[in-house]
Amino acid sequence: MAPRRNITISRRLRATIARGRPPCHLCGEPINYDLPHTDPMSFELDHIVPLARGGADHISNAAASHRACNRTKGDRTDGGPILRRSGSLARPQ
Repeated sequence: MAPRRNITISRRLRATIARGRPPCHLCGEPINYDLPHTDPMSFELDHIVPLARGGADHISNAAASHRACNRTKGDRTDGGPILRRSGSLARPQ
């Protein structure tokens, strides 16, 4: 059984990233940070290297994403099937 995550760390990461209001790092589109958390276009913290794959719960491994983009990515490390909606085929760095 996996160890329990520290919710305080996750909340701090969310608050730190949300403060800057960056666009979704997966698709490149703006995020509406005022939407309810259940909305597919709302802000969700994405772990670049998923925790399930050994990623750290640290700011260097966290980025802003839409809830829908993050759910599509899942626990993949390659970013999944999401292409930037901005028209660029390059993945965000």
